[in-house]
Amino acid sequence: MSEQGREFILPIRVYYEDTDAGGVVYHTNYLKFMERARTEWLRSLGFEQDRLREESGIVFAVRDMTVEFLKPARFNELLSVTASVKQSGKASLVFSQTVERGEECLCRALVKVACIDIARFKPTAIPADMARRVL
Repeated sequence: MSEQGREFILPIRVYYEDTDAGGVVYHTNYLKFMERARTEWLRSLGFEQDRLREESGIVFAVRDMTVEFLKPARFNELLSVTASVKQSGKASLVFSQTVERGEECLCRALVKVACIDIARFKPTAIPADMARRVL
C-alpha cells in the first residue's frame, strides 16, 4: 500500500474465488476491490470505520457510482486499485478509482459516498478533523 500525493494505491491479488467459471474477475468484485481501497485509504489517514461508527456515530454509504469495465482481469494477476478524492462536500466525498494491471486500466469509476448519522440515518457533516485531512 502506498500513498502517492493524494492518490492511494492498494495492491490486490486475484484469487480463484474472485473469478467466474472462465477465470475472469466477476464484475461485482471490482466494486469490492474499490471498497477495500477506500477503507484502506481511510485507515492510512488514521480513521477506522468501526471507531467512527462507535465514537462519532457515523458511517459512509455509497450514494452514486458510475463504472466503466474496460478489460478483464484474470485469476492470479496482481492488480493495483487506486482511490483519490476528486470533490468533497459538507457531507460527501467523490472518489475517482481505477483497477489497473501494470499500466493498463481495466476498470474505472466515480464513486460518491455520503457521511450518514446512524441514529437518524440521514446525511451529516464529515467530522472536522477528517475533513481537514481528506484534501
